[in-house]
Amino acid sequence: MATKSEPPILPVTNPFLGSSTKILGMALQTSNDDLPTTRLLISSSIRDDDPIERRPLLSRSLSFTGGIPTSSEVQQRDQRTVSDDNVSSLSNGGMQSSFSSNVEHAAAETYLITRLSLTLIRYLGVGYRWITRFLALGCYAMLLMPGFIQVGYYYFFSSQIRRSIIYGDEPRNRLDLYLPKNSNGPKPVVAFVTGGAWIIGYKAWGSLLGQQLSERDIMVACIDYRNFPQGTMRDMIEDASRGIAFVCNNIAEYGGDPNRIFLMGQSAGAHISACTLIEQAIKEAREGDNLSWSVSQIKAYFGLSGGYNLLSLVDHFHNRGLYRSIFLSIMEGEESLREYSPEIVVQDPNVRSALSLLPRMILFHGTADYSIPPDASTSFAETLRRLGVDAEAILYEGKTHTDVFLQVQNEHS
Repeated sequence: MATKSEPPILPVTNPFLGSSTKILGMALQTSNDDLPTTRLLISSSIRDDDPIERRPLLSRSLSFTGGIPTSSEVQQRDQRTVSDDNVSSLSNGGMQSSFSSNVEHAAAETYLITRLSLTLIRYLGVGYRWITRFLALGCYAMLLMPGFIQVGYYYFFSSQIRRSIIYGDEPRNRLDLYLPKNSNGPKPVVAFVTGGAWIIGYKAWGSLLGQQLSERDIMVACIDYRNFPQGTMRDMIEDASRGIAFVCNNIAEYGGDPNRIFLMGQSAGAHISACTLIEQAIKEAREGDNLSWSVSQIKAYFGLSGGYNLLSLVDHFHNRGLYRSIFLSIMEGEESLREYSPEIVVQDPNVRSALSLLPRMILFHGTADYSIPPDASTSFAETLRRLGVDAEAILYEGKTHTDVFLQVQNEHS
């Protein structure tokens, strides 16, 4: 049984948007029986309670029986239809949206987002907490606008990004792929699930991460997924699983190394990806090899500012403006909170055999995170270690919810 140890707290000398940059490196030693030991260096610049019916607000299909499409299957399907999913063939055999289809796709998504926003506003009603949070977020976004413009230009015009690669048949089953400029040899891959309070997540939120890691010779796949109210937690997990399966089964076609795939999530994305990984391990332990992807293909899991025990976070989220009524709708009712709490799921004696399949789990959190308290990561890591899983929590002194993720590279500006 692993002994209890305090998570390391890393001092940060440079504030966010400071005049200098502190590069933090993390080296993970991974080995393979068939491959020589390799070292992957991932470095980055750290810079109301009314009863409601628990059901999705929009219709959606929960079943996915067609398997994970390969790049060629996606191409054949798109050649048969003319829609916002129409994409053009890449020279390396992959698929990338043309400019015209990107415009059509953006228009369709704008309409969809507008419709979902109106639905969400009707659902939220008038509450001072979420309105004040929204206004504060808008002011914060205005202050960061110069940085957003720079990142936005990179996202839409960089030749190193393969945007909106289709990985499944459901709405928003797309991912963005960030390719290193150096094409010599297969590259390590980070499959990234973005955050957004389960409501405003979008694959483009990972563009800064994709830029930073691709410049360090690491490929990044930012997986999009259905948000509430378009989908609930079950839909998000299924979308994330399909996206991970596509990466595991097709990344070699884009120059990625299928033997060096790392899973990462931030905030709500950390929660979704942790649920997906643990659920896949349970399926693998029970069903064997008849699955679209294997947990053994994931070399390590990185959770940034995530929450892993929903029962302990419901009241906290309610006080922060994510009202209990809407949160329970996202999670499909109060009775589902345990099912979607990774920290609780792993303690079930019936899933102990699945825990041995989990990769190394590394959880990052800022000590000044008020959106999700740092105890969420330290408690989950402690629980995993107690159950024999290789897990670690790393805290950053004085860092808030987004500081661990946001990266500012002044030397590249």
